[in-house]
Amino acid sequence: MMHAAIVRSFQSAPTYGTIETPQPAGDHEVVADVLAAGLHPRVRSQANGSHYTSNEALPLIPGIDGVARLPDGGMVYFVAPDTPYGTMAEKSAVDLRRSVPLPEEADPVTIAAAMNPAMSSWVALRRRLDFQPGMQVLVLGATGNSGQMAVQIAKLLGASRVIGAGRDSDRLRKLAALGADEVNSLAGDPEEAAHSVAVAASEVDVVVDYLWGKPAELTMLPLLKRRSDRSRTLSWIQIGSVAGPAAAVPSVALRSADFRLIGSGQGSVTTEGYLAEFPALMDAIASGKLRVDAKPVPLHQVEEAWTAPSDPEKRIVLVPTI
Repeated sequence: MMHAAIVRSFQSAPTYGTIETPQPAGDHEVVADVLAAGLHPRVRSQANGSHYTSNEALPLIPGIDGVARLPDGGMVYFVAPDTPYGTMAEKSAVDLRRSVPLPEEADPVTIAAAMNPAMSSWVALRRRLDFQPGMQVLVLGATGNSGQMAVQIAKLLGASRVIGAGRDSDRLRKLAALGADEVNSLAGDPEEAAHSVAVAASEVDVVVDYLWGKPAELTMLPLLKRRSDRSRTLSWIQIGSVAGPAAAVPSVALRSADFRLIGSGQGSVTTEGYLAEFPALMDAIASGKLRVDAKPVPLHQVEEAWTAPSDPEKRIVLVPTI
């Protein structure tokens, strides 16, 4: 048996308890000691059954990735196998085909905190379109943790101009230090906010969208109408749906401009594609090129961590050994 965070109901936060230790499913798996596992929004949706990959199996251990110490002493970043046994536990089954070795000097908490929020925009820009240095980028939802990472990553990959749009005024002001060239507030009247963003971002090449819902719906057509050359490609990458799961896309938006609406997430990018991006992304995190504010919390305090008010500027990381 081992200690773990356990979800027994999709209507309740995980609780700390004991559960059977997972067993290797084949020669490609080992059972390893978990060093750190991030509490990401994706993990919350896994634990409440709302994520599109959920099969509603209970009980489950939440956690989709983490850092672990292998039986041979090596340290790896790994993505959890597709079983009810996640990473928020003392031990986890590690599929060696879905893991990447870490240098001994890497900080497990920092890696566990940053990989998931950074992965969404990193993989989107490198795998879902032919992103080139010099392109301009709009990040919708730039004040969230993943959005803040997206601003940094767009700049790191060579964007000539990055515009961040979000609701929180304090966090918007801090985006300049992360590389944003301009910020736009989404607070107040939704149509006025969308108009302001459309004017500022009319010439961008890429929209990285963590919001969807009404902000996306209201921004699309006004932005396209203001482009100086509508035949120049605008790639809208849909990653998150914080503002709502649906957005009405006007048919004229698809006919009147070279407007390419694509998504990025599990299924649109292969596991192999994600794994291929891990080393370069981990190097950017470990070397300090991407900033992350991690907050380690003992695993036995999972219920308190889960229900505490969220802070988009800090990424909670559960650590079994604290």
